Amino acid sequence: MRLYHCRPFPLFLIIGFCLLSILLGSCTPPRVTQGLISVSISADGKSYQVQVQAGSTVQDALTTAGLTTGDLDRSDPPLYTVLSDGSEVHLVRVREEYYIEQEVIPFEHQELRNEALSIGERLLSQPGVNGLQEITYLRVFEDDVEASNSIVKTEILQEAIPEIDMIGSQTPFASLAIPGRVAYLSAGNAWIMDANTANRRVVVTTSDLDGQIFALSPDGEWLLFTRAGVEDNTINQLWAAWLESDPPVMVDLGVTNVVHFADWGSGLSVVGYSTVEPRSAAPGWQANNDLSIIGVSPSGTVSPPRLELEANSGGVYGWWGMDFRWSVDGVRLAYARPDSIGIYDTRQDVLQPLLSLQPYQTGGDWAWVPGVSWSPDGNVIYTVQHTVIQGDEAVDESPQFDVVAIPLTGGAPVPLVADVGMFAYPEPSPLSSTVISSTVADGNLPVIENSYQVAYLQAIFPDESNNSSYRLYVMDRDGSNHTGLFPTEGAVGIEPQRVVWSPATMTENNQYFIGVLYQGNIWLINSITNQAQQITGDGLTVRMDWR
Repeated sequence: MRLYHCRPFPLFLIIGFCLLSILLGSCTPPRVTQGLISVSISADGKSYQVQVQAGSTVQDALTTAGLTTGDLDRSDPPLYTVLSDGSEVHLVRVREEYYIEQEVIPFEHQELRNEALSIGERLLSQPGVNGLQEITYLRVFEDDVEASNSIVKTEILQEAIPEIDMIGSQTPFASLAIPGRVAYLSAGNAWIMDANTANRRVVVTTSDLDGQIFALSPDGEWLLFTRAGVEDNTINQLWAAWLESDPPVMVDLGVTNVVHFADWGSGLSVVGYSTVEPRSAAPGWQANNDLSIIGVSPSGTVSPPRLELEANSGGVYGWWGMDFRWSVDGVRLAYARPDSIGIYDTRQDVLQPLLSLQPYQTGGDWAWVPGVSWSPDGNVIYTVQHTVIQGDEAVDESPQFDVVAIPLTGGAPVPLVADVGMFAYPEPSPLSSTVISSTVADGNLPVIENSYQVAYLQAIFPDESNNSSYRLYVMDRDGSNHTGLFPTEGAVGIEPQRVVWSPATMTENNQYFIGVLYQGNIWLINSITNQAQQITGDGLTVRMDWR
């Protein structure tokens, strides 16, 4: 058995370990025991004194005091704040209340110049009616004291109807006997002249006609128009007025958002229209490029819409929209869009392109659509063609626009007038009969030829026709005998528009007149003699039609 002997531990090592222990003990921080702190809380009209552990937050102090916070309550300081001894906390109770009040909308007073009244004479055309609106308020209370009161919603329950006074403003313009009926839009209201330019009366006094659509029926008994929309997501509303009653019968057609096309067909009280979808971005809509037809009766009955052409892309720049024009037969419509001209036949339900167009790059939030019209015999379509200048690389920006005729009996489009500007809007006159041989012998009858003229606008600055003013010209149907009519050379030009022909001749020489808007007034121009006569003087007219 082996025995082990322990050697005594050296004294110097024992002393060293003792000194090291003393040194290490002196480097250890002293332990501190966390104490309590006192916090004062005011809430619900009471005071609370609580003690919480040091390092606690406002939320901890409120919980200790048995106080709960609502979703809207707030504290001063905020709930996440770390407190110190002696801190003060204020808990603010917050609540909201909604309440609704109805307020009267006072009607406006409007004064409209009326050339049918003597100067100084006043006539109440429309009595004013107050409107009514419902306003929702939000009241915020802090510790039962009202801190704020604000409007959060306003709803119109009834629109105010303006009071309209007609103020006499007779002008020195001589009265003129006219065939048919002239309708015109002035200051948001519709007027008509019957048989004589002095015989005029207001027929729609709502002061909200937006001018997008304004058209008389072929017999002149109906007026089709659009009124500005009052509801969200509504651009306008399509209405009709039966003019043979006094006052006229107003009919809401139940159609909204009509920008480019709505017009009477040749049938009895038939309306075709195309719609758009409102958008917040320019131009304010996305075109549907559709076509529907409805009927309306003098009793106010509106037939359900019949969809003829479903919504479609509309080709290049189709977001802007298509335009249509009824033919005399009331079965076909000419259509125009930025990339083509053609015909839509309601019996075949198909678009038949006749002329492809080079779309014009406007560089803005609008698209160019050419004006399109029918000859009175229905055999020719007149329009404007965007022509590419030879050698021009920017074909979509070419400033060249020409009036062309598209024969429907066969053959290629026929150029008639070059470089007229993009807003030429050719419009044929009614048919006129001309005796070309009056010799009656051996039982032969006189030879009579039916002919017509075509009115069009000529840009004063063709290379900048989108910004140019225009002059009114006429030509024969084959493009010959161009004649400038109005205004005179050097005068301020007219704004782009579709001019209207008188429905019948007006003089002993069987001459047709053309109605045109110039500086806010209606002028009638003899298409043969160039004689021009101003028939309104209020300077507020923006649309007209003549049937």
